[in-house]
Amino acid sequence: MAFTLAPLPYSNDALEPYFDAQTMEIHHDRHHNAYVTNLNAAIAGTPNEGKSLEELVANAGSISPAVRNNGGGHWNHDFFWKSLKVNNGAAPSGALAAAIESDLGGLENFKAEFKKAATGRFGSGWAWLIVKDGKLVVSSTPNQDNPLMDVAEVKGTPILGLDVWEHAYYLKYQNKRPDFIDAFWNVVNWDVVAERFAQAK
Repeated sequence: MAFTLAPLPYSNDALEPYFDAQTMEIHHDRHHNAYVTNLNAAIAGTPNEGKSLEELVANAGSISPAVRNNGGGHWNHDFFWKSLKVNNGAAPSGALAAAIESDLGGLENFKAEFKKAATGRFGSGWAWLIVKDGKLVVSSTPNQDNPLMDVAEVKGTPILGLDVWEHAYYLKYQNKRPDFIDAFWNVVNWDVVAERFAQAK
């Protein structure tokens, strides 16, 4: 069964003015679509054909670079789109907020640590909030790797991720990655993050 590109769960302009419609269209319809297309080509006629995306990602260290990169790209982007909505200043609450307070020193400290991970990622990659051994941890990965992979420097269950490849922000923010990261907090779907946190715990 070939992998497919799901439509965005909202319109291209739904995240304006923080994430612009043109970037969302290009990011989803071209970049994400290319990962899906290239992943299907890379697994065709191989023992990886028929495996789930989660299986491929989990065994990234023992699969070809094409499957690792495109499988990671597909998983990461699918996860990313579902993490977003304009939140009108909403903040995490309940058990998630309590864990951010106890594990990361509060929301502002978490945001600062996350920004450091996102700006400090040299070249292309992702910043993550993960659950590791029952605790919240901030990490980052290169390229299209993620914390579920056996090759990840810091392994855990992702509950929030930010794409810091230049294609995610360059049209609107040019080289100002820190401004893009600041804008991200306006489009985090904290309800989804809280659901993921509850499942990961």
